Amino acid sequence: MRQTRTARARRKAGGATAPATRADLYDEVTGRIIAELEAGRFPWVRPWGAPDGAAAGLPRNALTGRSYSGINILILWGAVIERGWPSQSWLTFRQAVQAGGAVRKGERGTTVVYADRFTPEAEKERARQTGEDARAVPFLKRFTLFNIAQCEGLRPGLAADAPDRSAPLPEREIVPVAEEVIAASGVEFRIGGNEAYYVPSEDYVQVPPQPAFFDQINYYRTALHELCHASGHASRLNRKLTGAFGSKDYAREELVAEMGSAFLCAALGIVPTVRHADYLGSWLAVLREDNRAIFRAASQASKAADWLLARHAEASEAKTLRRAAA
Repeated sequence: MRQTRTARARRKAGGATAPATRADLYDEVTGRIIAELEAGRFPWVRPWGAPDGAAAGLPRNALTGRSYSGINILILWGAVIERGWPSQSWLTFRQAVQAGGAVRKGERGTTVVYADRFTPEAEKERARQTGEDARAVPFLKRFTLFNIAQCEGLRPGLAADAPDRSAPLPEREIVPVAEEVIAASGVEFRIGGNEAYYVPSEDYVQVPPQPAFFDQINYYRTALHELCHASGHASRLNRKLTGAFGSKDYAREELVAEMGSAFLCAALGIVPTVRHADYLGSWLAVLREDNRAIFRAASQASKAADWLLARHAEASEAKTLRRAAA
């Protein structure tokens, strides 16, 4: 009874609970994603821009400003859309108190996951006796978050939703920040033809010219998708890019690029969309076979998006320094 009360108290406080059974958490989250896909809804593409809904953006911690990543993006996006909350900002129960407010009575939190590793004492002892490296055991923790729309009395000045735009991006106009991301990637970027693709063996991206897209914003969505593929080159994030068309490895990489592009679009203020909905069947097959596949794909997608955004940040900083020195 004491253990049950303690666990309940920790959940109420919004802290990390004791490590849960990994299979249970993997199955729970994967089952949720599969149900969404089977219903024809893509968890990384949501109907953003509802009159009172949140703008497209990555979910972030309202107190620290840090963006959440990987599978937690999909979980938190889903909660925002399901509940119609106007914000992408989140807090733990304790952080709401630290921010001068509180979670409103009766509100239910959203469970996210935290991956970590620990080394059992027996393994440490084995390593000491054999001189080998100790093997860490991976595990998942549940963690509870509350959207700031579920809180009251919070002090002003918390991390605001970003990007902050008063109107949606135009559909037929150059998007400077997306152009900057493309240029800063350092990936050879060719414009021409009528197909979009990335060639790993020669390490270049090619997309049709922007006027070829009926909705010209799709030029950027497509370019970011292909750049996410390019991020997996051996000289960058070193993902497996050799899967033949129609193979499971190919489906896994397409899933990474789909989500990576969606995460990038959200970070840049572009509403995400689905580039390859025809791969739905192969994605479902991969997820049904492996309950960890969506976790790995979401993690790799976050790393792809972060890699491209980091290159952009470095280029922007260098440009600022050059102007200051001029």
